[in-house]
Amino acid sequence: MIRVPADPHVRIDTNDYSLDPALVGRRVEVRVSQSEVLATALDTGELAACHRRSFARHRTITALAHARALKERHGQPTEPEVERRSLSRYDALIA
Repeated sequence: MIRVPADPHVRIDTNDYSLDPALVGRRVEVRVSQSEVLATALDTGELAACHRRSFARHRTITALAHARALKERHGQPTEPEVERRSLSRYDALIA
């Protein structure tokens, strides 16, 4: 049982696994098996994380949904802004 820190990750062996940023400050129960790392909120039972366990060393395993939620929490855009141009503009450069 741990309290989710401001940097929502839990360390198992030498690896850090992401937790749902919405649960920062709340207590979660972490269960570790040979194949997965599972964390659930103690007060509501909602899923905080489910990762395949890695036996590599010194890795940070972050779920895409957790990374996006963390960016939103910090006021950063979740996806990069990409300029869209007409292909004819590129054709004009070649001609």
